Amino acid sequence: MGQAIDALREFTEPGRWPERRPGRFAARLVEVHRDGDPLASLRDAALNGAGHEFRAIGLLGLADDEGVRLNGGRPGAAEGPDAFRAALAGYGAAHPVALHGLPVPVIDLGDVVAADDLHATHERVSGAVTAALELGLLPVAIGGGHDLTFPEVRAVIDTLIRPTGRTLHGIYFDAHLDVREDDGSGMPFRRLLEYGGIDRLSLFGFDPLSNTPAHLDWFRAHGGELAEFAPGNWPRSPAQFVSICLDVIDMAQAPGVSAPHPAGWPAQRIADYAEAAGRSSAVCCFDLMELCPAHDEHGRTARLAAHLFLRFLTGVAQRGR
Repeated sequence: MGQAIDALREFTEPGRWPERRPGRFAARLVEVHRDGDPLASLRDAALNGAGHEFRAIGLLGLADDEGVRLNGGRPGAAEGPDAFRAALAGYGAAHPVALHGLPVPVIDLGDVVAADDLHATHERVSGAVTAALELGLLPVAIGGGHDLTFPEVRAVIDTLIRPTGRTLHGIYFDAHLDVREDDGSGMPFRRLLEYGGIDRLSLFGFDPLSNTPAHLDWFRAHGGELAEFAPGNWPRSPAQFVSICLDVIDMAQAPGVSAPHPAGWPAQRIADYAEAAGRSSAVCCFDLMELCPAHDEHGRTARLAAHLFLRFLTGVAQRGR
């Protein structure tokens, strides 16, 4: 355990929080950089995900937007984890009705320290997620460019999936396919399919005005589907990751994203899916990506991201029961 903690701290720095009042959910979070060894006092694993037992949920900031810049999007998502923490600090009761019975604590693992090169940053993300998994933590990431989902899930494949001889079903919510050839925030799911370990991808929120026929053809030819199942009819594949790009939400409710969507999903709809993801015992990795506070009027996208995180935990609490 000591080596994994050292590796985690090597790749991360403490997250930046405002003052947290005892009455808010954020006050329950333990910080791995500031509280000695919070993992040493964890009880036995109490949360099943994709056939693996987890002792806690590890919140990890992916504070980098180089991929967004390379993709021509609006920069600023590097500040997403900070904005998320600030919003969570002022939202959600410490012990809300919805989270009664949450089987594991939430530990803030800090932010991955970005490198000068996109690929070097990706290596650090994979290293931090690998360390979290070795410590028995289910990773929940906040970003940051969507390209960072690739190294996050790559670590899950290498640590949890390939050693068992299984494959992973990816479920993501995004206006974009994100299967571009070039490096940038528009390439993570192409890289994952090329890397191997993914048996299929299910995409919600596809915008036909923002994607090319060539990319859609490539996506379908490599196991991708434009999904339609309802939150209450979540698929039963044995191992899954779930990624929500906040640009799937209508820009009237989520203006603070890298690529705003003028006709996206309503917030309530995506929140129902976030809870369904938490409820599924197949889900072993979850993220919320491309929160861009520089364009977030009154911080409402950050507050929505905090809500989606808590809705995911609401589902996890039901999984625990």
